[in-house]
Amino acid sequence: MNGLNGPDMSYLDYNATAPIRPEALAAVLEAMKSVGNASSMHQPGRQAAHRVDVARRQLADLLGCSPGEIIFTSGATEANNLALRAAFTAGNPLVTSPVEHPAVLETARAVTAESPEDLVLLPVGADGLVDLGALDQVFPARRGGVVSLMAANNETGVLTDLRVAAKAAHEAGALVHTDATQIIGRLPVGVAELDVDLLSLSAHKFGGPQGAGALYVRRGSPLPHRPLLVGGGQERGWRAGTLNVAGIIGMGAAADAARRGVGEEAERIAALRDRLESLVTGALPGCRINGRRDQRLPGVTSITFPGLPADAVLAAMPEVAASEGSACASGAPTPSHVLLAMGLSRDDADSTIRFSLGYATTNAEIENAAHAVKRAATQVRAALAEAHGPS
Repeated sequence: MNGLNGPDMSYLDYNATAPIRPEALAAVLEAMKSVGNASSMHQPGRQAAHRVDVARRQLADLLGCSPGEIIFTSGATEANNLALRAAFTAGNPLVTSPVEHPAVLETARAVTAESPEDLVLLPVGADGLVDLGALDQVFPARRGGVVSLMAANNETGVLTDLRVAAKAAHEAGALVHTDATQIIGRLPVGVAELDVDLLSLSAHKFGGPQGAGALYVRRGSPLPHRPLLVGGGQERGWRAGTLNVAGIIGMGAAADAARRGVGEEAERIAALRDRLESLVTGALPGCRINGRRDQRLPGVTSITFPGLPADAVLAAMPEVAASEGSACASGAPTPSHVLLAMGLSRDDADSTIRFSLGYATTNAEIENAAHAVKRAATQVRAALAEAHGPS
């Protein structure tokens, strides 16, 4: 990793975006040397279409599905919108949780705006786990609809047991959607194990280029045909528009690389995360790790530094790239909705930093980051003490 962002930078913000994998970068650059619209019938067009087909198979192999079950999109936000807008029908429940990504929560609120009683938010515990037992209060009292729960939380890394949710939903005739953006390519899981009907992902979370993603739609799912974009009929009529050939090819290459190394990477990354937590908590007594620690992604830790504003700590350690909550909410005037839903106070939520590791993270980055965190926290604490001391 060192060298991509300078020898002294510790990049620990993989949940925002991962560095592009060498295999994906090479594939994108090679694709951009060629011309051809994948919908054209001439030779350059057919060559582009072939490369897209190869990428579709590579992504399908990572997900454990058929290539024909994949719809290419611009990313998970578009895939989430497409999934929920197609799956939801007024009068049926749309079940989700208050710790979902805004791409799901805001879409859910938008599609149920005229029937707000259809939107059901499951409770969340202090450990970040969604209370799946609460589904018993939704089903079988109501039938049909869609359940949308993220596979892994983008702020805490906490995992959802989607199989439990899927069993309850499917027995009631409901579809199951998951925003799997953070788990695909990071843990060896596939659509069969998750037992979902719809799955959203973004390439840049597992080392592909930004601006490319996909929606998996299980073959035979009773999904009404409601595309967001209409026009040329690409992607079997689900997503009109000229295909992002270079982005899709890069995503395929990243998917292939992730599939081949995901098990080994997960084990190594989890050890590095544990090392970071040990160093930080050992050096700064009183800081707390948020979320269920035995049921989370290998490369994510959410740490609260009580009394120390996260933005000040981050500013004091420019050599560490980490996030104050989710990068998707950067600049938002309110603290993390995820942490608030877990019961943290506003002050504690504002004092929380998310560190996320990935395939290229090194031990040196962890050691350097831990040292920088200790130094930055000490500086901020001293500055606050001086500012609030006797005048």
